[in-house]
Amino acid sequence: MTADALSPVPQPGQPAPDFTLASTSGESVTLSALRGRPVLLAFFPLAFTSTCTAELCDIRDDYDAFTSSGVVVLPISVDSVATLREFKQKLQLEVDLVSDFKREASRRYGTLIDDRFYSNRAYFLVDAGGTVRWAHVEANPGQRRKNSEIFSEIEKLK
Repeated sequence: MTADALSPVPQPGQPAPDFTLASTSGESVTLSALRGRPVLLAFFPLAFTSTCTAELCDIRDDYDAFTSSGVVVLPISVDSVATLREFKQKLQLEVDLVSDFKREASRRYGTLIDDRFYSNRAYFLVDAGGTVRWAHVEANPGQRRKNSEIFSEIEKLK
């Protein structure tokens, strides 16, 4: 498979494809380095759009619940780190945002919308061992899951 090829969406029970991406913390984030803790990968299309803003505000508002559940939340978009820093600051987010500027993770997770060159909205709950336990890719990027549904999936990890 070439670096530009779109992989199939990883399904529950499959290993989560690894990646290393830049984040708004100034540090790179490597998924496999987070083993030992469950991780929520939340791919979102573009910063500053209405659905993405609402989604990230909901994550912000429930951030303590995510952290108390032990889940590392990684919101990922194709925006640059600079754009994501501005978005994070505007929304007063505690969570660091992750930049998939080269679209590598979006390709590995089968979420890249080729003709638009950004990721569809998608969620992957990865267990502490690095296995996908829940995957949901929206029918279109204007849709999103509510945190209550995500927390229901997190409960199933226990």
